[in-house]
Amino acid sequence: MPTGKVKFYDKEKGFGFVARDDGGDVFVPKTALPEGVEELTAGTRLEFGVAAGKKGEQALSVRILDAPPSLATARRPADQLQLMVEDTVKLIELKVQPALRNGKYPDRETGKKVAQILRAIASELES
Repeated sequence: MPTGKVKFYDKEKGFGFVARDDGGDVFVPKTALPEGVEELTAGTRLEFGVAAGKKGEQALSVRILDAPPSLATARRPADQLQLMVEDTVKLIELKVQPALRNGKYPDRETGKKVAQILRAIASELES
């Protein structure tokens, strides 16, 4: 069976393309995905059958061999996280604390940025 890597997959449109290891691209319709799989991530390695379609080769019976590593689950080295925490403390001291001392909240944009950074740090610490 041919193998290849997902070039892209559009969940909304229900199709994508795979770059074959032996050359060429193959159309991948939603109907070829394994049961329970709704979409494919670029870089995922696949094995698939091939049939001639109206516009070229079309994948049949896709089997996922291995997915690319997720950046969301990759941990940063501790020294990088330490620098991130230091920078966040400085940001809070300069942008958030002065507003709070004056009985106000920081502006919406600053609040969103700080909250996003704090969530990222919390995720790193939990993993």
